[in-house]
Amino acid sequence: MLHAEGLVAGWQGPATPSLDLQVAAGEIVGLAGPNGVGKTTLLAAIAGRAQVFAGRLTIAAGVRLALQTQEVPPVAGLPLAGRELLALTGATAEGLPPWLAERLDCRLDRLSGGQRHYLTLWAVLAAPAELILLDEPTNNLDAAGGVHLSQTLRQRAATGAGILVVSHDAEFVAAVCQRTLVLEAHDVV
Repeated sequence: MLHAEGLVAGWQGPATPSLDLQVAAGEIVGLAGPNGVGKTTLLAAIAGRAQVFAGRLTIAAGVRLALQTQEVPPVAGLPLAGRELLALTGATAEGLPPWLAERLDCRLDRLSGGQRHYLTLWAVLAAPAELILLDEPTNNLDAAGGVHLSQTLRQRAATGAGILVVSHDAEFVAAVCQRTLVLEAHDVV
């Protein structure tokens, strides 16, 4: 589903180490490493948001991709409700935890930071995509949110989705990912 060989990515110039990566349908793969090594940039390149400077990147034909970033969408004054956010990505509310499902008709700027984060995460998790890219998905989640996220990732993988997770939460990665690649600090010339 996703194959990268010698992938080097960046914005204005190369900013990541060379990466060899495969994500198959039904697989959850972790991507770990120290801050600043380029994990987020690699996700952005896979999603077509950052440049590929070297190597090969192949996503199987017809595969739909969903990307969750660390960026919190600006919602102040935006009259958008949770249900409308889900509709924008084609996501359904089915399977959403009750503590958030009951707030779907609230405006996003009236939700707590954790609720807003989980709802934007859900908009990606429940979108009609075969390849899911997640950047620090456990940020701002409480224990209940983390448990629900783990269950949802396993369910999506069981239905054939390939999932790539960037996370500093070693316990989460060990519990959810079938394998993990660790990027090392580097000097890009």
